[in-house]
Amino acid sequence: MVVKSMIPSPRRWAALVSFCLAPALAVAVNDATTTKAAAADYYVRDLPGLPTDGPDVKMHAGHIEVTPDTHGNLFFWHFENQHIADRQRTVIWINGGPGCSSEDGSMMEIGPYRLKDQDHLVYNNGSWNEFANLLFVDNPVGTGFSSVDTNNYIHELKEMADQFVKFLEKWFALFPQYDRDDIYIAGESYAGQHIPYIARAILDRNMKNPTTAWSLKGLLIGNGWIDPIEQYPAYITYAIQKGLIKKDSDEHKQLQGDLRNCERMMASDIGHVDYGECEAILSNMLRLTKNGDGDNACVNMYDVRLKDSYPSCGMNWPPDLVHLTPYLRKPEVTKALHVDGIKKSVGWTECNGAVGGAFNARKSKPSVDLLPALLKEVPIMLFSGAEDLICNHIGTENMISKMEWNGGKGFEVTPGNWAPRRDWTFEDEAAGFWQEARNLTYVLVYNSSHMVPFDLPRRSRDMLDRFMGVDISRVGGDPADSRIDGEKGPKTSVGDAKNSTKTADEEHQKQLDEAKWAAYYKSGEIVLVIVVIGVIVWGYWIWRERRRGAAYSALADHDLSSRPNGHRAKSQPGDLESAAFDESELDDLHVTTPGTSNSARFPANHDSSEKFVTKYAE
Repeated sequence: MVVKSMIPSPRRWAALVSFCLAPALAVAVNDATTTKAAAADYYVRDLPGLPTDGPDVKMHAGHIEVTPDTHGNLFFWHFENQHIADRQRTVIWINGGPGCSSEDGSMMEIGPYRLKDQDHLVYNNGSWNEFANLLFVDNPVGTGFSSVDTNNYIHELKEMADQFVKFLEKWFALFPQYDRDDIYIAGESYAGQHIPYIARAILDRNMKNPTTAWSLKGLLIGNGWIDPIEQYPAYITYAIQKGLIKKDSDEHKQLQGDLRNCERMMASDIGHVDYGECEAILSNMLRLTKNGDGDNACVNMYDVRLKDSYPSCGMNWPPDLVHLTPYLRKPEVTKALHVDGIKKSVGWTECNGAVGGAFNARKSKPSVDLLPALLKEVPIMLFSGAEDLICNHIGTENMISKMEWNGGKGFEVTPGNWAPRRDWTFEDEAAGFWQEARNLTYVLVYNSSHMVPFDLPRRSRDMLDRFMGVDISRVGGDPADSRIDGEKGPKTSVGDAKNSTKTADEEHQKQLDEAKWAAYYKSGEIVLVIVVIGVIVWGYWIWRERRRGAAYSALADHDLSSRPNGHRAKSQPGDLESAAFDESELDDLHVTTPGTSNSARFPANHDSSEKFVTKYAE
């Protein structure tokens, strides 16, 4: 008895390979569509109270998980830009605290809408989304609409930054059309600690993953808490300068005693973000500013032009809070923003005291230590509202004057020569001054508080667009009259810019299409690898079986030639590449038993190890 080999036809082999590869192909195709479907789940279709006139703003919002084991997630709210100038940009905004929600920034400062009352929104004509996409993040976990198990709040700045980078990884995977934007990170107050740490984490990530590096182009920190060694003493200097405390008065002497205690503590335990003993300076100062006429009012620490009830002293400010909290607690609003979990039932709060209390950062060095290295790689703007006490401009200016970076100290450009303070005017009004040297820009903004964009939205946007180098010449429109030292300079935004040309929008659509196809190509590469592997396996199998078939044929010829009337029981099966191959042979595979006409067909689920071999009996 001899054994002969039969190889399936190309068509049947193609069917077999397709069947085997179908699950892998399905996974790849599903991977290609998952990002799009998941992004659609975050789309904000109908935000309650939107104004009926004016442009529509495309929004996405929701939670992204960063620590599955502790149910930690960060909530984001994204607004698409109104126009595109010379390139795509995204500004990531973070508020301070720590533990204060970035919805302060989205709804009271730089976002496209402000609250008219707790039911109705109006357009913000100074929104930063004119030429930049805006991404607001409630950071860290537990802040605002973000959540985490209550015993797992963050304690250190590096931990916060690592989680933020993890958030960005997942966010850009959901929205790949933005991962090649010029990225700017902005914020205020305690974000002066967050932003440098996040920037450092991003730059370190870029070093490890250069092919997927994010284009970090700049940092903007408003009234930032950056250097406690300079900021604590500046409380007293600023208060005297503003007339809140009289020099050499009993109040001044008492505060000087608090400062001496503070300085002793900072000297004995160097390198912390804040010091409890030093907080007594501000708290006692606010108590000393109470009026003696019985109204129990103290100075507003965020805007010294205003008063507030003691001991709040500014915690009830800004006035929009009275509308913001009830608005963000509306069930229809939380539903529109895809808020889920515990924060949906508990409701939004501006600042989470538990988050702030846990975030003691005792092992974290103050962010001022990170600035010199960051300035080697990234431009940084520090801006200060002139009427803020708690993170006042004197502390920031003293920090800059003592800091060394990029081969110089402070704003000294050559020995004994400092970069000039250049007057900034906006629509014929004094707006502040600019000072720049070696990648650092400082802006003092007149007539503004701890929250500069809240007071002066259009000026703050002009400041942003100048820093980003926006060129609106391709868009058109009439920019506002903004000048530095009397020079208007390039058209850099603010005003009634209309999207009067198709060039910018066409470029935007091109970038969106490129991002979409990049996702498809990635999935296509997976499919291609699977198919190539299948073809290699198929080719190897054919080569092996044809060799085996040749050996069987030689054996059969030798055996039959030694018998009388030697011949083959059946003609040799046709070659796969031969036109003489009869595909119907596959339908006639059977075993013939000597002495009977019965045949036994191999079942469809026959062991594949048999390789479709048919045995013939003489």
